[in-house]
Amino acid sequence: MLYHLFYGVLAHHFSFFNVFRYITFRAFLAGVTSFLICLLVGPWFIRKMVRSQISQVVRDDGPQSHLKKTGTPTMGGGLILFSISVGTLLWADLTNPYIWMLLFITIFYGLIGWIDDHLKISKKNSKGISSGNKMFLQVLGGCFFIIFMLMFTDQNFVIHFPFFKNLTLNIGYLFIPFVVLVLVGTSNAVNLTDGLDGLAIGPIIVTALSFIGLAYCAGNYKIAEYLQIPFVKGSGEIAIFCSSMVTSGLGFLWFNTYPAQVFMGDVGALSLGGALGAIAIFTKNEILLVVIGGVFVLEAISVMVQVASFKLTGKRVFRMAPLHHHFELKGWAEPKVIVRFWIISIILAIAGLATLKLR
Repeated sequence: MLYHLFYGVLAHHFSFFNVFRYITFRAFLAGVTSFLICLLVGPWFIRKMVRSQISQVVRDDGPQSHLKKTGTPTMGGGLILFSISVGTLLWADLTNPYIWMLLFITIFYGLIGWIDDHLKISKKNSKGISSGNKMFLQVLGGCFFIIFMLMFTDQNFVIHFPFFKNLTLNIGYLFIPFVVLVLVGTSNAVNLTDGLDGLAIGPIIVTALSFIGLAYCAGNYKIAEYLQIPFVKGSGEIAIFCSSMVTSGLGFLWFNTYPAQVFMGDVGALSLGGALGAIAIFTKNEILLVVIGGVFVLEAISVMVQVASFKLTGKRVFRMAPLHHHFELKGWAEPKVIVRFWIISIILAIAGLATLKLR
């Protein structure tokens, strides 16, 4: 909104306002805006959650150390979504379809998470939405997303592979279920990672930070040509959304760091995971997301391996899945698990970004 006022109107009268045409400048402003909103609104939000008795339901079949978390406010993802939305709407070019599609999938998946959290908290259904219904809603959101993408963007059906200059694969209309798979898979992988104080938001921040650069490069023809990555017209504007995502995450981490004052809840994990998946799709980095978001992938794989092993052999590979619980039960203190997973996330992000020069 402010972008259209400052650059679209005032820049015609005052040359100073031409600075608002630059994505880098507006990404900075969006980041500052989202961070301040999250940091300033956070205390009020937490008090509101406490008064409304919107608190975490801790399962008794998990690590016993988690029982002390009972009563901690949850659904803090709503605070993140609000901060991202305001920062993006104020400073992004609202004529860009990528911005609206990102906001759509983020809010749609956030609503699924809100329903799930609400059912758990109300104790009418302590397990929330059934896995089948949750999957149906996520796929439905993915279908709407792909329809909008085909209608309003020039996205092609080509998958690009990191580390290789000319290795691409045109999968035709199989790209449609592939997009849904990326959205649903990333959303659920982030949700599985959200099990310790600050564990999920750390890799989310690192991944979104990486995609600020990737989106900017993909949206700039000269840089994209130099790096030999696919040029996606208009995708540079995604960097503003990513910037808001990074700083909203930092603002939330202020309250979510161990010991947490508030939890993200499914409203945050599902929505932010879906947003990361959508960003990867738009910038043609679906495969690279597996590297940069490797922590989420490992958490999801650990669950799949555990379930498959138990069903086939009756034995468990890990002491408990997802993977972070395995290390907890091995005796690692919770802060140690969290920080080490953050370190792994940073290393994977560096490895992912290094592929830009290894093509």
